[in-house]
Amino acid sequence: QVQLVESGGGLVQAGGSLSLSCAGSGRTFSSYFMAWFRQASGKEHEFVAAINWNGGSTHYRNSVKGRFTISRDNAKNTVYLQMSSLKPEDTAVYYCAAGPHMYTTRPGWDYWGQGTQVTVSS
Repeated sequence: QVQLVESGGGLVQAGGSLSLSCAGSGRTFSSYFMAWFRQASGKEHEFVAAINWNGGSTHYRNSVKGRFTISRDNAKNTVYLQMSSLKPEDTAVYYCAAGPHMYTTRPGWDYWGQGTQVTVSS
């Protein structure tokens, strides 16, 4: 069982930066793939980024490549999403997820946080 708690969301102007954190509980945190998804108002969840257990492999959706960086610190049971050059279309609730594989769709991720709002003003 893994419990996830996101933090770091907020309001930022377009072109700005924001860093999200996701703190996990449980001894098995380091064995999970971790991901960030987002859901804009009225839209489906969409994959943002994922990272393998030791940080050696990452994957991003095309629209955030070069702007977002996912990383993890297993000693702190935490995964991060550093976001820069933010755009209004990045506005969404951002969720972290944990699971046994690196899927780019929502099914298959076993544990989810409650989400944190990111709003990018133009």
